[in-house]
Amino acid sequence: MSAKLIDGKGFSQTIREKLAVLIEKQKREHQVVPGLAVVLVGEDPASQVYVRNKARQTVEVGMQSFEHKLPPTVSEAELLSLIGKLNGDPTVHGILVQLPLPKHIADKLVIESILPSKDVDGFHPENVGRVASGEGGIVPCTPMGSMMLIKHALGGIAGMNAVVIGRSNIVGKPMAQLLLASSCTVTIAHSRTRDLPAIARTADILVAAVGRPEIVKGDWIKPGACVIDVGINRVPKTDGEGHRLVGDVAFDEAVQVAGSLTPVPGGVGPMTIACLLVNTYLAAARIHGLPATADF
Repeated sequence: MSAKLIDGKGFSQTIREKLAVLIEKQKREHQVVPGLAVVLVGEDPASQVYVRNKARQTVEVGMQSFEHKLPPTVSEAELLSLIGKLNGDPTVHGILVQLPLPKHIADKLVIESILPSKDVDGFHPENVGRVASGEGGIVPCTPMGSMMLIKHALGGIAGMNAVVIGRSNIVGKPMAQLLLASSCTVTIAHSRTRDLPAIARTADILVAAVGRPEIVKGDWIKPGACVIDVGINRVPKTDGEGHRLVGDVAFDEAVQVAGSLTPVPGGVGPMTIACLLVNTYLAAARIHGLPATADF
């Protein structure tokens, strides 16, 4: 048996193409251009590449992109002041502060300073609560993209057993909430779960979001299961020259057992940026009281 690979890169391209059409219609009929502001503190190379990709794709779908690059020595007060200005800027509908921040700046304080209506990462406590209670908050991008891939691969998922390995506020917890909202029977597992492989083997849908390279082995997977690998880990190449990207799932083993599987790279990663753009489009529509669709 060989798993069907779930092409997140191709799916994300389709989302961006649909989104460009919707944004053009929004511009034409309502003169509203969604705007995304991205704030980068420091000079982390990986973050810089990620921010450049976000900016490029934002412009490609017809949105406005606002980049704010701050030195690693910027004070917490200065960062909060910038966010306050972005909160009040009518051309900005989404605000994203690239994490992690320097140690002298409190992530929690920064996240809570963003208006919930512009919190396109979905990290503000108000959005977290709304998603958990099913009241329509902004959904975090990675879980949102993962759910799209799951439904694309499986269709209806009501009644299926789902196991999420990882309990972070960014991925694990909201992922479980979305699966529960889709009528799955959900288990959240983590590093202290007793007999984690046995729990994983109960899953029709297995989401690995623990941040440990290739922790999920082939014999952890129920034959035919849908496996979503959220992990992106840099590990040394076998020849010792440079690094390569691997997920939280041992791909070569899993592909022989799973029914469907996201690769790393090319799976969940591209969906995260696509869903950030979707959230910005939806935020602009809500702020202006316009009709919008989240059906991608």
